[in-house]
Amino acid sequence: MRTVIQRVQQAAVNADGQPAGAIGRGLMILLGIEEADTDADIEWLCQKIVNLRIFNDDEGVMNRSVLDIRGEILLVSQFTLFASTKKGNRPSYIRAARPDFAIPMYEQTIRQLTSLLGRPIATGVFGADMQVSLVNDGPVTILIDTKDRE
Repeated sequence: MRTVIQRVQQAAVNADGQPAGAIGRGLMILLGIEEADTDADIEWLCQKIVNLRIFNDDEGVMNRSVLDIRGEILLVSQFTLFASTKKGNRPSYIRAARPDFAIPMYEQTIRQLTSLLGRPIATGVFGADMQVSLVNDGPVTILIDTKDRE
């Protein structure tokens, strides 16, 4: 699984021209899923996301998590995170999981983040044409790949 995590003041997603999800202060997460992903990847990634200390404390030091600040999460599926650009100028998405595998993994990620956060998260619509808007706070942007656990 690959994610792009952005600390935001607010974020929203429209799917096929209709509002799908919106949050205030919290994390906007783009999620890519590949066939090699497992339940263990979901558990590890979700724990990492809710415990990342990337929100400022009273001294302005990034020392608080989304849990600590009672922030929100917006999760949007994005298969293009597995684009390969090694050959030519047209990206290949061969590593991105097919919907029959990716949808259950995406739904399980939603359930896991909801459980860890203690309340529902906002989401996009899997496979839809989506428009995402956000106000990046910082900016703070973190990349995580569950196959490269630094």
